[in-house]
Amino acid sequence: MRVSKALESRYTCRAFLPTPVPRSSVEAILEAASRAPSGGNFQPWWVWALAGDELRRLEDVVADKIAQGQLMEPDVEYLIYPPDKEPYATRRFQNGEAMYAAIDVARDDGAARLRQYARNFEFFGAPVGLFIAIDRTMLQGQWADLGIFLQSLMLMAREHGLHTAALESWSLFHRTVREFLRLPDDLMLYCAVALGHADPDAPINQTRAERAPLAEFVQFRGFETVADEALESVG
Repeated sequence: MRVSKALESRYTCRAFLPTPVPRSSVEAILEAASRAPSGGNFQPWWVWALAGDELRRLEDVVADKIAQGQLMEPDVEYLIYPPDKEPYATRRFQNGEAMYAAIDVARDDGAARLRQYARNFEFFGAPVGLFIAIDRTMLQGQWADLGIFLQSLMLMAREHGLHTAALESWSLFHRTVREFLRLPDDLMLYCAVALGHADPDAPINQTRAERAPLAEFVQFRGFETVADEALESVG
């Protein structure tokens, strides 16, 4: 699959089929993603891959907490979103509205929205859950490197015919995950990633987050001079 096709076809999948994903495929995806660049070749990513009974056991632990009214743990490792600021707040709002509209959930239907929130912690039915951590001593540059690794992972999943959902929501239960996975204290849970085969018939998988046009975030300078110089060299 061409990189452009992988980028075009990738989306946050929120409904997976139960079709198993073999360990060999997960290993191949992670091996390829590990070629992602990182400053100083730090490779600041740590991954735990869960499937089968191990994944279900962890899902059940969190499901019990949510059923008892605990929607997150009392502290957070990091803030997922900054204070509202445009244009970011509008983009987030529109994305959420489109998602809930796709599954016919009204804004005032708190029970349905809670059920959808809980689906994050079921990996939306995916057979594989990846937990991604980073060393607490890492700085902004290494967090950027971690993002590049995650993008590489998600694009490689497309090459294998699979889809993903990056789930920062799992950081809200970082203590539960830490205890279950026995994460070292010097590592911080960043997110989880659902991995599997998308359910093509699920309405929620028909939504696509819009992207801003280039004119909204790119400034081009000096290209007219370059074009003139190119014409002169040809002449």
